Amino acid sequence: MEERVYALFGVFGPLLVYVSIALSLVLSPWFNWESNALSDLGHAVTSDVASIFNLGLLLAGFLMMIYALTVFKKHAKYSSFCLLVSTFLVQLLAAFNEAYGSLHYAVAVPHFVMLSLTSIVYTVERRSAVALITFMIVMFSWLLYGLNIFNIGIAVPETVSKLVVSWIMYSAIKIYINKPA
Repeated sequence: MEERVYALFGVFGPLLVYVSIALSLVLSPWFNWESNALSDLGHAVTSDVASIFNLGLLLAGFLMMIYALTVFKKHAKYSSFCLLVSTFLVQLLAAFNEAYGSLHYAVAVPHFVMLSLTSIVYTVERRSAVALITFMIVMFSWLLYGLNIFNIGIAVPETVSKLVVSWIMYSAIKIYINKPA
């Protein structure tokens, strides 16, 4: 498969995350931003949209793994390793959804840490202002949540954390544009 196609996986993988979350939210009138986590949408027993949410995470993780192992690896060697680990953790989040209790949280925390680490590594490796800005926004949202400044649930910083994929998409578009057809 030609490299430009692999670059598109870095665009469509993150888009799939956004679409599956948005569709799950639209179909879940019970969801409350003040008391729910995004993972509540993927609970295999209590959520009627778990299949949409978890399948979206699995497929997005798969597409982004391919991206990390192919053209992104040539673009940013160290960042690609971090992204690979992070995307594997995304797939584990879907497999070990909230119905698995503490096992889910044992995967969720490293996932969010790895997303941040991936942004930091990419910021340094590629001198990326976009990755730095998204990292700072994400950290600020977790700080606001942790300090309980606003009456928000954990779903808010979880959702803001998904901004990290914006620089991943941006990198994929740059790779796509710069590869000969």
